[in-house]
Amino acid sequence: MKFGASAASLSGMARRGRGRPAHPDVLTPAEWTVLNLWRHGLSMRKIAALRRISLYGVRYHLRNIAGKIGVEGTQTLRAWPGFPATSALAARRNEPMSDQLELGRLGQVSMYVRSAPAAEAWYRDVLGLRHLYTFGDLVFFDLDGIRLYIHAVPDDDWKPSSILYFKVPDVHAAHAALLARDVRFRGAPHLIHRDEATGTEEWMAFFDDPDGNMLAVMARVESSVPATATA
Repeated sequence: MKFGASAASLSGMARRGRGRPAHPDVLTPAEWTVLNLWRHGLSMRKIAALRRISLYGVRYHLRNIAGKIGVEGTQTLRAWPGFPATSALAARRNEPMSDQLELGRLGQVSMYVRSAPAAEAWYRDVLGLRHLYTFGDLVFFDLDGIRLYIHAVPDDDWKPSSILYFKVPDVHAAHAALLARDVRFRGAPHLIHRDEATGTEEWMAFFDDPDGNMLAVMARVESSVPATATA
């Protein structure tokens, strides 16, 4: 049944005791939330835990959503591109769509951890990152305009993530400061590359977070000696 399809349909819903007014959008806010989590790739069980509802409740939501928008099956919902009428995207509905792909700067990187509270505390208190917000097992930090997305998963689902390289002005000073905070390094700062044309060097030191994800501090050191004199 469509919300707002007709006065008769609404009165029929009222007689069944739902007690909820018609929502002006095709889906209710709760349904949009479930749909977005589903389109994000989360399982029904995970959505149930995040929403604090039963597995049956999630399944009911998804089937109801599919029926409302006329999509065949809940799996097909993952590829449905609709958005709420209240979304900022709605204002662009009538704008011509560009056929040019324009990738911007990196917006977000993600990694797995085993405990959201432990990861939140370590990345905030040990590394000094600016905490943005936490939602259940999802923790977000700001990396100078790039968002770090930390997702806590069970031990069986955990796997090492991509290495995060943090730029620092002085790799040896950063190494010493993190050692003082009991950070475990895999080795001392070392030279990675030297640009023979300019004499600029790139130094790195690698360390682990509490879950074993590899991280690194990196610094570019400009040469104070002309490149011709170092050849």
